[in-house]
Amino acid sequence: MSENRRQILEMLSQGKITATEAEGLISALEREPAAPGSPSGDTRRNDPLKYLRIVVDAQDDHDGPVKVNVRVPIQLLRAGVKLTSIIPPRARSEVNEALRKEGIDVDIGKLTPESLEEVVEQLRDLQVDVDHDRAKVRIFCE
Repeated sequence: MSENRRQILEMLSQGKITATEAEGLISALEREPAAPGSPSGDTRRNDPLKYLRIVVDAQDDHDGPVKVNVRVPIQLLRAGVKLTSIIPPRARSEVNEALRKEGIDVDIGKLTPESLEEVVEQLRDLQVDVDHDRAKVRIFCE
């Protein structure tokens, strides 16, 4: 176990941080490139992505603190692409038209597991952080 990970777990056990904060810190450690010469150097780059993660910490005027923590399995996206092949052509056309009306120009009939893997690989570098005085939103893959 790395020293940083051990410190995070100690802070958690002492009640200095919440489980959600500890999880976020550990995820951040895992995303950081390893120091030169360390054994885990570039191996994380080849590890398969498992989740698309969306974390929201906000303050609502009426309800107080709002916390959202969503983990979408990347495998769910892969399964969805495989299911598009069984959609009847007429229904596919209707879905494509509905997507275009929403500003999403995609032909679901042309989605393949290979094209999805290209998208998943691009997600590897995805990290969206929005800091606002009343909310913090983070979207990333792990």
